[in-house]
Amino acid sequence: MKSMNPWECGPMEISDEDILKAMKTVEGYIDITPGDFREVYRVAYRFAVDHLLNAQKARDVMTTPALVIHADMDLIQAATLLAEKRISGAPVTDSSGRVIGVISEKDFLRQMGAAQTDSFMKVISDCLTSKGCTATPMRNQKAAHIMTSPAVTATEHMSVLDIARILTGRGINRIPVVDGDVRPLGIVTRTNLLTSYCRTG
Repeated sequence: MKSMNPWECGPMEISDEDILKAMKTVEGYIDITPGDFREVYRVAYRFAVDHLLNAQKARDVMTTPALVIHADMDLIQAATLLAEKRISGAPVTDSSGRVIGVISEKDFLRQMGAAQTDSFMKVISDCLTSKGCTATPMRNQKAAHIMTSPAVTATEHMSVLDIARILTGRGINRIPVVDGDVRPLGIVTRTNLLTSYCRTG
């Protein structure tokens, strides 16, 4: 899985010519080379991004309301719903509405015998060359049978930087945002983080 880098969207490269023009607009003599200026710019940009990501909270970037899959939903319904909504995963809730896991395409692929490093096309290839589709045994299973549990969750007050670190460290693509009763408030995905950062960066 590609590691998510919160600094992917910047800073833009600036030329020596641009730096010299900028330095000439500042009154007085600046005893610094374009190379030194560029290094200061990069370090300052990194601090600015850290500040931005710490200042923004989950509630600022999450998608709400989060689509949820009920634990007793059969996998045909679950897969159909995810496909219709064009998303690759969602929190799984119990009968009380509490988040107890997350179900994603990775869970489906794992049930179909995919190894951690197998691609989706590898699974399709295996399915097409076998006598029966490897997804068939899942027809009578429910979301609770294949979900990843316990769910990794966040509170609405968690910083975007902390969420980015969790997603990268755990190798996951989404994290449900829950209240004090572990009921879903929304969801933060890698796309939410990068979209928010690129918009403000």
